[in-house]
Amino acid sequence: MVLRGTEVKALREGKANIREAYAQVQGGELWLENAHISEYNAGGPWNHSPLGTRKLLMHREEIRKLFSKTQVKGLTLIPLRIYFRNGRAKVELGLAKGKKDWDRRADERKKEADREVKDAMYQSRRR
Repeated sequence: MVLRGTEVKALREGKANIREAYAQVQGGELWLENAHISEYNAGGPWNHSPLGTRKLLMHREEIRKLFSKTQVKGLTLIPLRIYFRNGRAKVELGLAKGKKDWDRRADERKKEADREVKDAMYQSRRR
Protein backbone atom coordinates (compact mmCIF):
# COMPACT_ATOMS: atom_id res chain seq x y z
CA MET A 1 0.00 0.00 0.00
CA VAL A 2 1.41 3.39 -0.96
CA LEU A 3 0.97 5.85 1.92
CA ARG A 4 2.25 9.21 3.10
CA GLY A 5 3.82 9.70 6.54
CA THR A 6 0.73 11.03 8.29
CA GLU A 7 -1.38 8.21 6.83
CA VAL A 8 0.97 5.63 8.30
CA LYS A 9 0.87 7.30 11.73
CA ALA A 10 -2.94 7.47 11.64
CA LEU A 11 -3.12 3.78 10.67
CA ARG A 12 -0.84 2.85 13.55
CA GLU A 13 -3.28 4.65 15.85
CA GLY A 14 -6.11 2.52 14.39
CA LYS A 15 -7.91 5.41 12.69
CA ALA A 16 -8.98 3.63 9.51
CA ASN A 17 -12.46 2.77 8.29
CA ILE A 18 -12.81 0.38 5.34
CA ARG A 19 -16.53 -0.27 5.69
CA GLU A 20 -17.46 1.42 2.38
CA ALA A 21 -14.14 0.75 0.64
CA TYR A 22 -13.50 -1.28 -2.48
CA ALA A 23 -10.58 -1.98 -4.81
CA GLN A 24 -10.55 -1.67 -8.56
CA VAL A 25 -8.12 -2.10 -11.42
CA GLN A 26 -7.41 1.01 -13.51
CA GLY A 27 -4.74 1.11 -16.16
CA GLY A 28 -3.13 -2.11 -15.02
CA GLU A 29 -2.79 -0.84 -11.43
CA LEU A 30 -4.80 -1.70 -8.33
CA TRP A 31 -6.39 1.19 -6.40
CA LEU A 32 -8.15 1.29 -3.04
CA GLU A 33 -11.16 3.61 -3.23
CA ASN A 34 -13.34 5.10 -0.50
CA ALA A 35 -11.13 4.01 2.40
CA HIS A 36 -11.29 6.60 5.18
CA ILE A 37 -8.05 7.18 7.09
CA SER A 38 -8.62 9.98 9.60
CA GLU A 39 -6.17 12.86 9.78
CA TYR A 40 -3.23 12.54 12.15
CA ASN A 41 -3.67 14.91 15.10
CA ALA A 42 -0.10 16.20 15.10
CA GLY A 43 0.12 16.37 11.30
CA GLY A 44 -0.55 20.09 10.99
CA PRO A 45 -0.31 21.48 7.45
CA TRP A 46 1.27 18.24 6.15
CA ASN A 47 -1.84 16.17 6.81
CA HIS A 48 -3.39 13.96 4.14
CA SER A 49 -6.93 13.98 2.79
CA PRO A 50 -9.02 11.35 4.63
CA LEU A 51 -10.85 9.97 1.55
CA GLY A 52 -8.09 9.75 -1.04
CA THR A 53 -7.48 6.92 -3.45
CA ARG A 54 -4.50 4.81 -2.51
CA LYS A 55 -2.41 2.62 -4.76
CA LEU A 56 -2.04 -1.03 -3.80
CA LEU A 57 1.25 -2.64 -4.72
CA MET A 58 0.89 -6.07 -6.27
CA HIS A 59 2.59 -8.15 -8.93
CA ARG A 60 1.26 -7.64 -12.44
CA GLU A 61 0.21 -11.30 -12.77
CA GLU A 62 -1.78 -11.15 -9.51
CA ILE A 63 -3.53 -7.98 -10.69
CA ARG A 64 -4.38 -9.69 -13.97
CA LYS A 65 -5.90 -12.68 -12.13
CA LEU A 66 -8.00 -10.46 -9.85
CA PHE A 67 -9.14 -8.34 -12.79
CA SER A 68 -10.32 -11.41 -14.69
CA LYS A 69 -12.28 -12.58 -11.63
CA THR A 70 -13.95 -9.20 -11.17
CA GLN A 71 -15.23 -9.30 -14.74
CA VAL A 72 -17.58 -12.11 -13.68
CA LYS A 73 -21.05 -10.67 -13.05
CA GLY A 74 -21.53 -9.22 -9.59
CA LEU A 75 -18.04 -9.80 -8.16
CA THR A 76 -16.07 -6.99 -6.57
CA LEU A 77 -12.86 -6.63 -4.59
CA ILE A 78 -13.30 -5.51 -1.00
CA PRO A 79 -10.66 -4.93 1.67
CA LEU A 80 -11.05 -7.28 4.63
CA ARG A 81 -8.41 -5.78 6.91
CA ILE A 82 -5.40 -3.49 7.01
CA TYR A 83 -2.38 -4.69 8.94
CA PHE A 84 1.36 -4.09 9.28
CA ARG A 85 4.03 -6.67 8.48
CA ASN A 86 7.73 -5.83 8.77
CA GLY A 87 6.89 -2.12 8.92
CA ARG A 88 4.78 -2.12 5.76
CA ALA A 89 1.03 -1.54 5.59
CA LYS A 90 -0.78 -4.34 3.83
CA VAL A 91 -4.40 -4.84 2.77
CA GLU A 92 -6.10 -8.20 2.70
CA LEU A 93 -8.52 -8.32 -0.24
CA GLY A 94 -11.47 -10.61 -0.84
CA LEU A 95 -13.79 -11.27 -3.75
CA ALA A 96 -17.42 -10.68 -2.83
CA LYS A 97 -20.72 -11.00 -4.62
CA GLY A 98 -23.26 -8.24 -4.09
CA LYS A 99 -26.80 -8.80 -2.88
CA LYS A 100 -29.76 -8.63 -5.20
CA ASP A 101 -32.53 -6.10 -4.54
CA TRP A 102 -35.03 -8.77 -3.52
CA ASP A 103 -32.49 -10.24 -1.12
CA ARG A 104 -31.97 -6.84 0.54
CA ARG A 105 -35.71 -6.35 0.97
CA ALA A 106 -36.06 -9.80 2.57
CA ASP A 107 -33.27 -8.99 5.02
CA GLU A 108 -34.88 -5.67 5.88
CA ARG A 109 -38.23 -7.39 6.57
CA LYS A 110 -36.50 -9.91 8.83
CA LYS A 111 -34.69 -7.15 10.76
CA GLU A 112 -37.95 -5.25 11.20
CA ALA A 113 -39.74 -8.37 12.50
CA ASP A 114 -36.91 -9.07 14.96
CA ARG A 115 -37.05 -5.46 16.16
CA GLU A 116 -40.80 -5.72 16.75
CA VAL A 117 -40.42 -8.98 18.69
CA LYS A 118 -37.69 -7.51 20.91
CA ASP A 119 -39.78 -4.40 21.52
CA ALA A 120 -42.85 -6.48 22.43
CA MET A 121 -40.81 -8.63 24.83
CA TYR A 122 -39.34 -5.52 26.43
CA GLN A 123 -42.78 -3.95 26.85
CA SER A 124 -44.22 -7.14 28.40
CA ARG A 125 -41.38 -7.29 30.93
CA ARG A 126 -41.91 -3.69 31.98
CA ARG A 127 -45.52 -4.33 33.00
